[in-house]
Order: sequence, then structure tokens, then C-alpha cells
Amino acid sequence: MSTLKEKLYEKIEEQRPRTERLMNEYGDIVIDKVTIAQALGGMRGIKSLVTDISYLDPNEGIRYRGYTLKEVFEKLPKPKGSEMPYVEGLFYLLLTGDMPTEKEALDVVDEFSKRRIIPRYIYEVIDSFPCCSHPMTIFATAILSMHRESFFTKKYSAGIHKKDYWDPMYEDSVNLLAKLPEIATYIYAKIYRDGKRIQSNPNLDFGGNFAFMMGKEKPYDDVSRLHFIIHSDHESGNVSAHTGHLVASSLSDIYLSISAMVNGLAGPLHGLAAQGVLQWLHELVDRMGGEKVIPSEDEIKQYVWETLNSGQVIPGFGHAVLRKTDPRYALQREFSLKYLKEDPIFKYVDILYKVVPPILKEQGKAKNPWPNVDAQSGVIQWHYGVREYDFYTVLFGIGRAIGICANIIWDRALGYPLERPKSVTTDMLEEFAGIKKKETKK
Repeated sequence: MSTLKEKLYEKIEEQRPRTERLMNEYGDIVIDKVTIAQALGGMRGIKSLVTDISYLDPNEGIRYRGYTLKEVFEKLPKPKGSEMPYVEGLFYLLLTGDMPTEKEALDVVDEFSKRRIIPRYIYEVIDSFPCCSHPMTIFATAILSMHRESFFTKKYSAGIHKKDYWDPMYEDSVNLLAKLPEIATYIYAKIYRDGKRIQSNPNLDFGGNFAFMMGKEKPYDDVSRLHFIIHSDHESGNVSAHTGHLVASSLSDIYLSISAMVNGLAGPLHGLAAQGVLQWLHELVDRMGGEKVIPSEDEIKQYVWETLNSGQVIPGFGHAVLRKTDPRYALQREFSLKYLKEDPIFKYVDILYKVVPPILKEQGKAKNPWPNVDAQSGVIQWHYGVREYDFYTVLFGIGRAIGICANIIWDRALGYPLERPKSVTTDMLEEFAGIKKKETKK
């Protein structure tokens, strides 16, 4: 048993009695109420899911196992000569709640390295797609195809005890995560590089090997580590995370669940935001005269006001929960100020960062006038030559799979049941609101 798996087992044994006691002794305690607006509005804000892996604080942003993102990046072990931590170390933290030592992080690096080779038929599945297929469609299908590799499915069919479900789910999760960089970069090579694949380097970590297979020099390895870590988890209620939880709650294996997660992430209201911001930025640059022309703050202010007055929004600003600048944005901005300071598109981003929040405050419509993660992430990818918009969501999917796999392993460890919320009809809502009664009296 690997060090990580042994540590995880210890944590599971500690956590189970807490969950069981809450269910058995305190299950009737009310923790929230539901309004008609929430029922009709996508269940937004209803406290009805449980995860100890991440929590979205309105003022501090996402916390991983209680650590702020700043603390995560300060405390996680880093490869020699790198500024960003091991992605494998983050997986250790998400699973156990403990900050790994360098040795513990390297143990996970080694474990991933042993499992990164993908079956031949996965390449054939990817190759079978016609040209111009969307990379997210191929990505989801490639993951789905690996269902035949599932230890969980085999163990379940053989009659495994439900308290041991987490074990094969762990094995499947590590197997899948280790293979995602290879799958994603092969898709990239097929669609955008005439099939010219770069072979995996077994001596590199998750982020470093991804950069190597993408054919990118330093510091793109740190760009990859940064990107995957900040996108890895965001509570349980967003579409991708909740889809993964929901599908897995039926005891579908990790391949079925993560493929479904990827499909949820592919929607324009979720994972496509980064490319939407970049498209908007390019339109802004063109309107201002091209990349060689850097506008003044007053010119950008005028454009922002024109955009808002026309009924449009400023992409990349605002957040459903956060009420301050997204820490994920702040980390990317810090990196960009060091490496992208002379990049013309980043100069636009920098001006927008200075002028948009005061304008949105003055307008008074936005609950949060500050930039979110999507305002910056596409710009960094563009700078380092990853200029295919459609691939950005695949990058997002690699990171998000890390947190969702960790969550699903814990769901099975704690015996969370099939998700089955109750529905009501519109007639019932009108009765709750007193509308039917009023009409009857007339």
C-alpha cells in the first residue's frame, strides 16, 4: 500500500464515526431553508451538499482543506528550480487534509509516473474522431472509454463490502489522473499539430511532463502547475463538481463520473468563460488599433462605459459568491507581472484591472466588481503559444478532475447515498405563495 493510500485509510477511519454520529443522532437538525426563488433559480445557495475538501469563502476565496490559496502555494513542496508546487502534492493534501512533506509529495509523483501509460485503444478512440471535432468531446469520450479498466466495477460485481468501496475508487482515480496529461496532449497533437505527438518523459512530474508533451519550454511547466492547482476544486455545487458527485452517487465508476463532469464543464455558462474573456479582449485590442497601440486608462474607461450602457457585461469581472478579487486571479496576476509584463494583451488586462472595478461600483449593479479567475487564465495560455480557444476547457478539466476524484473517493469512504432531491410542481409553488387561494376567492 502506498504512503498516500495508507494515510488516507487512517483518515477515513477517523472520519467515519463523525459522519455516522451526525446522521444517527443529529439528522433532524435544520441547517437551511429553501425559497421559491432558489427552487426556480437552479438551487443557488441552498446548503445541501457536504465536502471537507474545499470551501468557498466570500471574502477569502477558495480554501483547500482549510488553507487559503496563498498558503497552499507557500507550503506545498516544489520541484527544484520551480516556483509552483507539485500537482501531486496538492492531491495528497486534498485527500488527507495534511500538508505533505517533500518525500510524501515525491511518493505520489512516483505513483503517478508508474500509472501514466494509456492503453493502445485510447489512442485509437482519439484517432477515430473526424477533424474539426471539439477537443472536449474527444476528451470526455477518451475518459469514458476507459470504463473497461475500472477496478471498482470489477470489485463491485464480485461483491465487495460497501465500507471498502473507497479502495478500488482510489485505484481508479489515481490511474485516471496519472493519464490525463497524456490523453490531453495527444488530443492537442491530433487536432492542432498534425498528429505530431511528443512522447511522455517519465522523469518529470505531472505539470512538468504536461509542458514537455505540449512542447513548451520553461516556465510553462510552472504555468501548468499553477493552472491545474487553482482550478482543481471549488466546493461541490458548481456544475462540473456536482455532476461528478451526482453520477458517482449511483455507484458509477470514476471514468463514467469524470466523463460526465467534463461534459458539464464544456457548457458556455461554466468552463468556457476563459476563452470568452480572451475573445472579448482581442475584440477590444482590434478596436483600439491593434497590439502595438496601448490605450490610455481614459480610453478604456470610455469603452467600458459604452459596453455597460449597451446592456452588455465586462467578461471576467464578478462572481456568484466572491465579494473580493478572486485569489486565483491574484496568483495569475502576480505571475504575469513577472513574466508577461511586456505582453500587449496583458497590458490591456492590467489597465482593465485598474479601471473596471471603480466603474462597476459607480454603476451599482454588480455585487462583486472584482476580477475572477477567467479574466487572466486565457491570456497566460495565449502568451505561451497555446492559442486554440477550444483547448482551454480541456486544461480546466484536467485540474478540476483532481478535486472531484478526491471528493468521490471520500463520498464512497463515508457511504454517501444516491442523490435524490424531491421536486415540486408550479401549482404547488403557487399554493405556497398563496396565489391559487387569491384567484379562487375571486
